[in-house]
Amino acid sequence: MTIREQLEIRETTYLSPYATLSSKSKGRERPEEECDIRPVFQRDRDRILHCKSFRRLKQKTQVFLLPKGDHYRTRLTHTLEVSQNARTIAKALRLNEDLTEAIALGHDLGHTPFGHAGERALNQICPLGFRHHEQSVRVVERLERQGRGLNLTWEVRDGIRNHKSSGNPHTLEGQIVRLSDKIAYINHDIDDAIRGGILKETDIPEKFRRVLGQSPKVRLDTMVHNVIINSMDQPEIRMSPEVGEAMMGLRGFLFESVYQNPVAKGEEKKAIHMIKNLYEFYIDHLEVLPDQFLRMIDEDGESREQVVCDYIAGMTDTYAVKKFEEYFIPESWKI
Repeated sequence: MTIREQLEIRETTYLSPYATLSSKSKGRERPEEECDIRPVFQRDRDRILHCKSFRRLKQKTQVFLLPKGDHYRTRLTHTLEVSQNARTIAKALRLNEDLTEAIALGHDLGHTPFGHAGERALNQICPLGFRHHEQSVRVVERLERQGRGLNLTWEVRDGIRNHKSSGNPHTLEGQIVRLSDKIAYINHDIDDAIRGGILKETDIPEKFRRVLGQSPKVRLDTMVHNVIINSMDQPEIRMSPEVGEAMMGLRGFLFESVYQNPVAKGEEKKAIHMIKNLYEFYIDHLEVLPDQFLRMIDEDGESREQVVCDYIAGMTDTYAVKKFEEYFIPESWKI
């Protein structure tokens, strides 16, 4: 009996009846020989962790564009915080921690440079539209490994695709990540906003602080505990109505006070301008795209609009700026 088979048997005896068992996965699009050590979801987690798209998250904006300071979140640190919250909840509920972690680590792989500003720019200019959760699935199915994709299991791809509020994950592990994403960004975006002088703790409405706590640390602890308490031995992942309403109220406050704040978002118009100009440039100059993307058009019949979106969405903030300077700024003007 292999180590993997022993671990799969252990799952059947230890995990909750509501957990997704590795041995019961719906499988991969392309059948593969099983690993002798790792169950399928652990293997997926490892593939995501080692892929290039994951490494590029370290230079992609979370909320603050190119912040002056080393302690602001990036898309990578956001992803790690989502993963940590989700793993804590999954472990407490005896759900599949490997599946939860794989979904969490992969949920934002398709995010654009410059955060949601870049996402809005591509969605506005590309006739196909653009949504980062769908692009994250495209990354793992189509773009990674020079077009071969990561060939992840159905459950991981389902969780990535459905991590938005409007999504409907088919596993409790996917439901955990969908909720953990909100818990993470609500709390760390407040922390970053306070660090950046955009908010003070006392600016947060007292009705939310009274329910959730008087600091980001306490609020995070409250939310995670509340999910665990209300989801224990239940067929769904949920919060109590009081805490859930307070969390969504706090999210609404963030949109008004931070996400639309001219101090935090003053540079967004420039970022949107760059992304739109890059899109138009590549549409007219496909020959400058890397060979992998040209093959997708010439050999696979992908549309130029989709492939240009793929290329731009994969850029880091710094690479997008570099390409904009290369194409639009005269050499004599560059510093």
